[in-house]
Amino acid sequence: MNRRRYGIAAAAGLALFTGMFVWAQAPAEFGGGGNRAENLKGMHVYLWGGLKTHGPGQHDYPQFVADWSKVLTEKGAIVDGGLHFPLPAELEHTDVIVLYKGDVTIGMTDAQKATIEAYVKRGGGLVSLHDSLCGPDPEWIANVMFGGGKKHGQTNFTLDAPIPLTVVDKASPLMKDFPAELTLPDDESFYLMTWAKDPIHVLANTKTADTPSARQGTGHVGEVVPQIWTYEHTLPGGQPARAFVYMEGHTYANFENPAIKNLLLRGISWAANRPVDELVNYVAPPRPARGGRGGSGRGGGRGPAAQ
Repeated sequence: MNRRRYGIAAAAGLALFTGMFVWAQAPAEFGGGGNRAENLKGMHVYLWGGLKTHGPGQHDYPQFVADWSKVLTEKGAIVDGGLHFPLPAELEHTDVIVLYKGDVTIGMTDAQKATIEAYVKRGGGLVSLHDSLCGPDPEWIANVMFGGGKKHGQTNFTLDAPIPLTVVDKASPLMKDFPAELTLPDDESFYLMTWAKDPIHVLANTKTADTPSARQGTGHVGEVVPQIWTYEHTLPGGQPARAFVYMEGHTYANFENPAIKNLLLRGISWAANRPVDELVNYVAPPRPARGGRGGSGRGGGRGPAAQ
């Protein structure tokens, strides 16, 4: 592996072929190299995944880390990540953490919570996908991280059901090209959320599907609940910070929907406090021309600009 292009981040539990790793684009100081020029001014993204928790095609956190490390690198980002809690040194230059893992605060120590709080205080961005905002302490998750939290162990989900998303802020640049209504097949929405003291900005809602879980208790079928939103807040003594939340992601194949993929790229850029279309519109620079030897080389008459 060309060290100038890629670094290796520890990712316990992620089995890719014969090793346990996540490949990542090298820091800017390594410079360009390999077969294409690197985007040395790209945003630094940390992909924080978890071990797979559900059946085939569901909650495939390790696959997301593997797939989106490539997606984001091809979009000009500088990518690192893994399936472990990020170390302070790994977050030192991170612009945005993208979380796709179950129950973010289960097993999180006070020291690790302090690491997240320090990251948010300095203005670090966060992106939550699906049940990354779940845990036993939804108030902390809501107020420190995402603007909303879901209580672990509580029946507050629809299970496999069609999820109709309805855009409520069509003027938001994050929702550019997103259909006014989009139904995701066999996904999962949440309700009974705990909300932060600072308000969220809702981008899209859903009506809770009619499932056995949603009928329990007082019943939540048809209840309108935010599913896509942004959250801006400032922790005491800190800098303004941003979070973007996309609640769906139960079924992994739905990430391949082009509208969803562009939404996530824009949400990541926004949370990183970068231009919203930086990733969506990124065009890699042309590969540098290779030198030649004129007619004396192995290629016969190829000139110095031959590719």
